[in-house]
Amino acid sequence: MFWNWQPILPQRLRSSINASTYAMVDRIESLEESMKALDDTRLRRLGRSLSYRARAGEPTDDLLIETFAATREAGRRTLGMRHYDVQLLAGIALVNGSIVEMQTGEGKTLVATLPLVLYALAGRGAHLATVNDYLAKRDAEWMEPIFKALGLSVGIVESQMDFDARRKAYATDVTYGTAKEFGFDFLKDRLMKRELKEGRINLGATLMGEARSGESKLLQRPYWFALVDEADNVLIDEARTPLIISSPDGEMGEREQRKAALFQFACELAGDMVSDVHYEYDPQKRSAELLGVGRSAVRASKRPRFVDSVSMLELYDSVELALRAKIAFIRDRHYVVRDKQDEPGQEIVIIDEFTGRIAEGRSWRDGLHQAVEAKEGLEVKTGRGGHAARITIQDLFARWPNLAGMTGTIATSASEIGRTYDVGIAIVPTNRPAIRQRLEPKVCKNYDEKLREIVDDIKEVHVTGRPILVGTRSIDKSEDLSKILTSEGLSHTVLNARNVASEAEIVAAAGGRGQITVSTNMAGRGTDIKLGDGVEELGGLHVICTELHDSARIDRQLVGRCGRQGDPGTWRQFLAVDDDILIEGLSSVNAMDKDNITALMEASIMGHKDVVELLLHEGAELDAKAASGVTALWLAAGEGALGEASLPFESAVGWLSLIHI
Repeated sequence: MFWNWQPILPQRLRSSINASTYAMVDRIESLEESMKALDDTRLRRLGRSLSYRARAGEPTDDLLIETFAATREAGRRTLGMRHYDVQLLAGIALVNGSIVEMQTGEGKTLVATLPLVLYALAGRGAHLATVNDYLAKRDAEWMEPIFKALGLSVGIVESQMDFDARRKAYATDVTYGTAKEFGFDFLKDRLMKRELKEGRINLGATLMGEARSGESKLLQRPYWFALVDEADNVLIDEARTPLIISSPDGEMGEREQRKAALFQFACELAGDMVSDVHYEYDPQKRSAELLGVGRSAVRASKRPRFVDSVSMLELYDSVELALRAKIAFIRDRHYVVRDKQDEPGQEIVIIDEFTGRIAEGRSWRDGLHQAVEAKEGLEVKTGRGGHAARITIQDLFARWPNLAGMTGTIATSASEIGRTYDVGIAIVPTNRPAIRQRLEPKVCKNYDEKLREIVDDIKEVHVTGRPILVGTRSIDKSEDLSKILTSEGLSHTVLNARNVASEAEIVAAAGGRGQITVSTNMAGRGTDIKLGDGVEELGGLHVICTELHDSARIDRQLVGRCGRQGDPGTWRQFLAVDDDILIEGLSSVNAMDKDNITALMEASIMGHKDVVELLLHEGAELDAKAASGVTALWLAAGEGALGEASLPFESAVGWLSLIHI
């Protein structure tokens, strides 16, 4: 049975899940018994036969029905996982080049095998790009038996692999990896091609591990099909992030010494400045602007030798940058300081705000990274080597002739992603109705009171034996809560960027009876917490959201860890008046985040009726539109969240008209 959970999309964004799609599912279903009758050898032989037909030029659409039926049987036989009908719907939409939204827990990992098998049959390679090495490795190893049952090979590209291992992984029928690794390997090939054309082997050969020659020695073959997991994160949040390969550093000359000294001096000046006296800080833009008193202080300062010749305008800019580093970028929240791997000293490593993971090889632009280095008293890197090659994630994925994606949270960004990548959007119904319960949110006076309330909630649920997942916004806040739980004698585990090596074990245990797991965003995207024996009868997983994030999609991902595939589960939101996001957002009741999501939209999505009414009373705009064109009323209609919230009659009429577009 299909459960018709279908948020309303504007007509221009609706995709091809229609009557003909359902008819295709019926045709796949009709082959099920004949597929079951095949032994393992004959099933593998069928896979080879389909591959011969694909390589001979038979259209993908003509192979879809039989290929999906064979893949479903391979899943049932090897993993005990039979693709649901709604998963077949999703697979068809992916083959048609759509970004598919499936609710969390609906089996996107299994769905991915359908288009990957179909496109891999042609022998041109199929790529699955996800957000981190852990997910790439987990999903590849988990799904590999399905591919092998049909005679297809699987490879994994990981960050620490050498050239030969990478090239072997790219040569397989299906290759799993991160968008970042695919991008850097593309740049390495570009450098090698450039140097081959110019008749020299230098940087490209170094990056490949040794001197090589000829096109056959490139890492990647021509692109054919890419399936992007967590598509909103990869294709939107990270879209404009440049992937850069730098030329080797040269000796630090006088110019570089001057730049490093400038950052260090600016940091010293910024450390003594007071908000609203020396500077004005805009939390929405994360920018600082010197006031008259601040500029006077800069002019009156005694500058060291290397800074003496710097223009006053450049000095002002550097101090404002140092203020940004001081105020807006917090250690153990936005970055960590760790020992360098290959040389003495320490370095700044960014924490990805969407995933909570270490963002290896990434740096902030426009001098911000150097400002943070100066703030932490580290050696300031001035980028002496320059850029040898660069590409953005957006430009990278535009190079695949066949592109599709999956996510649990795409609706609010549908317009942007459709416009940028020329793909459709498909909202897939759930296999079983969601019975996740939203408990009354709790609003506290301050951070300390919120921590006490969270601990009380943990204690109350813990005595029932139910597992608990507590989502925090940063490393420091996860560790604050951990200290309190320890003092209360509550056994628990912590998952953050400091202990990523234990991630698999922590996640595997998180759904067990009596487990308490405190995590950053690492427990959001891609994390499948399976309920232990007897936990379903107790009420399932309880999720505690300790703070709102800058993007509503992150909050929805965390909530989605409970109540998966019709399982029971509950969640509760905790807020404090002094939460960072509330302090920053109170500058305007209609302030928008990076996706043009307002507080009213967020409250509508999350079902906070009391917050909705408060915001309306304070003048929140009902008709404000997100980047995708949706409004708070549209989102509330899709989620069924507002219930009896009081709305003006005129707004209710407008709401109904939107529902029936």
